[in-house]
Amino acid sequence: MLELMVSVCLINDPSRCKDVALTYSAENLTPMQCIMGAQPEIAKWIEAHPKWVLRKWTCQRAGLYAKI
Repeated sequence: MLELMVSVCLINDPSRCKDVALTYSAENLTPMQCIMGAQPEIAKWIEAHPKWVLRKWTCQRAGLYAKI
């Protein structure tokens, strides 16, 4: 399984950033499918979190970062 990892920062405090993992539900998602579907998923997240701005994103194997 792949996940979309986005790095976002607060609009009003650009020094305060965090990484957010957006996990896709498809089990056999290819890296290309992850890349192609990233923009709509990022747009949904940004729409739901208007105080944050995207800095970078990547597709990676799910579970590389611990969920605390």
